[in-house]
Amino acid sequence: MSKRILVIIVALAVVIGGGIAVLALSPSTPEAAPQTTPTPVVEVAPQATDEAEEEEAAEVTAGAYVDYSDTALAAADGTRLLFFHAPWCPQYRAMEEDILASGVPDGVTILKVDYDSNQALRQQYGVTLQTTFVELDAAGNSVQTFVAYDEPSMSAVVAALL
Repeated sequence: MSKRILVIIVALAVVIGGGIAVLALSPSTPEAAPQTTPTPVVEVAPQATDEAEEEEAAEVTAGAYVDYSDTALAAADGTRLLFFHAPWCPQYRAMEEDILASGVPDGVTILKVDYDSNQALRQQYGVTLQTTFVELDAAGNSVQTFVAYDEPSMSAVVAALL
C-alpha cells in the first residue's frame, strides 16, 4: 500500500472516531413537547388567628417551574419570571439543580425559555446572556432583570428579584 492511501485511511479513521466520540459525549435532549418539571412542594399548616389571615393563606399558590409557552405564561399566577436558559450551559445546569433542590417560592412561577430558539423573546426583553431572569408584570412588561450567570442559585434570584 502506498503512503498516500495509508494516510487517507488513518485520517478517515480519526475523523469518524472523533465524530462518534462527540455524539457519545454530548447530552441527548429530545425535541419533544414541553414538559413541566415538578417542583418539590412543602406544605406548612397555616397558623392564622383570624379570618383575614386564613383567606390570605388560602390565596398563596405553590411555586412552579415550567417550560415556557404562551399558554403557560397566561395561566401563571403571582410573580412570573422568565428564565432564559441554554441546555449546554454549565451555569444553567447548576441553576436548574438548585431550583429543583431548593424549590420555587410560593406564589412564583418560573417559565424556562430556551435561549437559543427564542430570539424574539430575547430581543423583546433585551436578554444577552443565558441564565437571565426577567420579572414580568400582569401586562407582560419587564419589571426587572437579574443575570444569575456568576451566581447560579435560587437564593441569589430571590435576593435580587423577590
